[in-house]
Amino acid sequence: MQNSKPDTNGAANSAGNGVAMEERIQPSRSFTDEEFERYSRQMIVPGMGKEGQLRLINSRVLIIGAGGLGCPAAQYIAGAGVGTIGVVDGDVVELSNLHRQVGHATSRIGMKKVDSLITHLRRLNPLPTFVPHASHIDPQNAADIVSQYDVVVDCTDNPATRYLISDVCVLLCKPLVSAASVQKSGQLIVLNCPPTPKGLLDRKYAPCYRCCFKKPPPAGAMLSCGEAGIMGPVVGMMGVAQAGEAIKIIASALHLPPSDPDSAPERNLQQPTLLLYSYDLESAVGPYTFRALKMAGRKKTCFACGENSTLTLDGIKAGNPNYEQFCGLAAPRSNLPPEERITAAAYHAAKTRGELPEHVLVDTREKEHFSFGNIDGAVNVPFGKLLMTAAAVKRGGASADQILAPAELEPLPEDAPIFVVCRRGLDSQEAVEKLKELGMDNGGKRKILDIVGGMKAWKEEVDHSFPFI
Repeated sequence: MQNSKPDTNGAANSAGNGVAMEERIQPSRSFTDEEFERYSRQMIVPGMGKEGQLRLINSRVLIIGAGGLGCPAAQYIAGAGVGTIGVVDGDVVELSNLHRQVGHATSRIGMKKVDSLITHLRRLNPLPTFVPHASHIDPQNAADIVSQYDVVVDCTDNPATRYLISDVCVLLCKPLVSAASVQKSGQLIVLNCPPTPKGLLDRKYAPCYRCCFKKPPPAGAMLSCGEAGIMGPVVGMMGVAQAGEAIKIIASALHLPPSDPDSAPERNLQQPTLLLYSYDLESAVGPYTFRALKMAGRKKTCFACGENSTLTLDGIKAGNPNYEQFCGLAAPRSNLPPEERITAAAYHAAKTRGELPEHVLVDTREKEHFSFGNIDGAVNVPFGKLLMTAAAVKRGGASADQILAPAELEPLPEDAPIFVVCRRGLDSQEAVEKLKELGMDNGGKRKILDIVGGMKAWKEEVDHSFPFI
């Protein structure tokens, strides 16, 4: 069989490393004594058996992201005996990772995450071949990396990368197990499985990421774990579930494109499902919850897998589509004119010199962030609460006084300024605009100013000991 090179117009053989999966499996192959003992409890599970284990041993799985999702996913994929495991990540291990990224260790802080995780996996199971890809996945390298594997497990933490990975998996005919988690909730979905070339449409064909999420969430609503926080057991639950799906796909041979697409119904396919998980941290009792939402199949008009899709691998490498732009993740820019902004250092200097004897400082971070440290005299008005109150005021269901209590404003002159600070200087700009829309500038008599760079800038410019998290 000829080596399979990705087709820049879409379809590609699932062979990944140039050898079709059917040829890599050796039905007559016997297990070594170590393999037999190591995998015996798994092989006796109904539906696995010798054939399923051989598929795992002869398969190649790519894990993109060696963080909170990737660590537990990789552990169980390696433990199950997948023959070749690729790990993609461009970051290094940090102390703040360790409460959830269980494949790393305190002794490996500063090490590249791919090397740290592979070190951990080799100690768990030395039999697989581990392949490090010590860089972030991007439009230039995605196809070259993904093409080497049979199944892709997306453990990244931002929408732009998820759309990129899904698009490449559609074009290369790779099944994709995608998950996301933040704060106390997570979600999981299996995409493009069994892998089917773009343009083939039927509800029996699993959707791609764009079929399920045609538009990304607003840029301001997308919070990373660093911004919003994350509970380790939540992201761990999602990573373990990803491993389970990847193992099931391979053991059931669902990662192989059907030789005849019309034979897909014979493969005992299930309706695509989005699994949602939530965890109530504030309740002392009560169960965590799982919900399964039924998803539709491929969409005729989908940009990536639809019948008129113009998506190509060459186009992706050339920057079409622009994933950062599509998800609104272009470099941060100021929404406010210079006269409505002040640096953290300038604010501190003016306050220290007594030039700001009467003013209000609004801190829009969540109460958990605020509780770790704040600027003396700041009033905590969480950004989400501010937006909800502003919307209620517009509907006539609330008063602007509910944002800042009268007791905080009435003692002040009507021209006493309001300063707004957030974590990194983005939410505060929108907060300034909302406060002005609500008339809290007293018709222009009161200045409302954003502190540039937020509390991160405060730590860098004013107080290096400030506990910024």
